[in-house]
Amino acid sequence: MLGIIMFIPLTSLLSAQNNNAKDPRKLVAGISAGYNRGIGISANITPFSLLGDLPFSLRFGAGYSFLNPGNAAEARRIFINNNTNGTPEKKGTSLDIRLDFLINKPLFGISTSSLVFGPRFSTFRGNFKYVGGNEDFDVTSHQFGLGAGFENYFKMNPKMNLVLSWGLDIYAPSRLSGHDTSYSPDNDNINPRANNRNNDILFRYGDANRAIKQPFIMPRIMLGVNFGL
Repeated sequence: MLGIIMFIPLTSLLSAQNNNAKDPRKLVAGISAGYNRGIGISANITPFSLLGDLPFSLRFGAGYSFLNPGNAAEARRIFINNNTNGTPEKKGTSLDIRLDFLINKPLFGISTSSLVFGPRFSTFRGNFKYVGGNEDFDVTSHQFGLGAGFENYFKMNPKMNLVLSWGLDIYAPSRLSGHDTSYSPDNDNINPRANNRNNDILFRYGDANRAIKQPFIMPRIMLGVNFGL
């Protein structure tokens, strides 16, 4: 499925401007905010002169999102112990690094739309705290993925465009680590905890992955601006 997304556009943007691959500006920077499976912000830079007259451009970007990290009670059972005392609090974040290929591709009759696709890398951190229960720990993962989409721009002035975009990134399952325990997709687990609700059978990666909402399918709807430098 990760390979398919490299070739099938799973996102779209509506607007109007010049073909990005032939943009007369040599360097364009952008910032945006919106939804990325949570509140997200991102920044990117496109060096149009880097590839000369090739029919595509490269863009480098990074984003930061605030996510629901998962089920706090299950996270405690799977990564620490079966205690239930304390009031749970949770928060999650993801930092993603992205490389985009931009190719001019008509969409809905708009000839200046651009297909965007490329590899992704994400670092995820979910924090779980149990007030009154003396527990405060993180669950982390590092993942590679792929993303695709369409985008375009509303011209505001010769150097600035309003950008409306939506898209989809998909990340591969990855090792989940928290406290002194970790669970791997191949179940080469370290210090797995026992499930006292199931005859003390050790938890497995599937249990951890259901409890912790690390990046997997990440829909994006962003609004921002870019400007020539």
